[in-house]
Amino acid sequence: MIDSISILTTGDGSQTLFSQQFDEIYHSRNGALTESQHVFVQHGLMNVNKPHIKVFEVGFGTGLNALLCAHYAHQNNVSIDYTGVELYPVDETIASQLTFHEALDDCPIETSVLHKAPWNERVSISPNFTMLKIQHSFVDVQLEEIYDVIFFDAFAPEKQPELWDLSVFQKCYALLAVGGVLTTYCAKGYVKRNMQEAGFRVEKVPGPPGKREMLVAFK
Repeated sequence: MIDSISILTTGDGSQTLFSQQFDEIYHSRNGALTESQHVFVQHGLMNVNKPHIKVFEVGFGTGLNALLCAHYAHQNNVSIDYTGVELYPVDETIASQLTFHEALDDCPIETSVLHKAPWNERVSISPNFTMLKIQHSFVDVQLEEIYDVIFFDAFAPEKQPELWDLSVFQKCYALLAVGGVLTTYCAKGYVKRNMQEAGFRVEKVPGPPGKREMLVAFK
């Protein structure tokens, strides 16, 4: 099936996408930017106190989380190496219309730069930020690096159940450095139990606007 993607405006004025193929929205309708900053910056990047941070994302999607990494690196004088795995890249005609950077003060790049970057090749995007986008399924991809932060941003368990089972979180645990953190918008009980069985120490914390709770997992 060829995915049909449409652009929506969320509650905080930022954009998101809707996938007809998955019948799923990419971010919270209450605010895409607000959600990503809460889930992945506040509870992910801000848990790592290092001058050089390695980030892995399950799902590149709109590129918003990658952009927030570039912005965070620029604002906090750290360097970030970002790797994202995405099986279903957003078509460039849609991606070129995304303007997340306009809502961020002193953002070093435009959103479109991330989408125009080549796949399967690490590139320098800004002085503090490098990026590798891998077009592959996370279930099957082979990775050798170790990361400080994992952004777990797959579609909801009902839409992509294969990405939320025990074996996936065992893989995440192996990819994460000791003391590292995995963060996700999801708060489902069986997801938390799968994380715990994989070896994580898991906390439920308050979620972004419109969502009561989310999960943060530590190695």
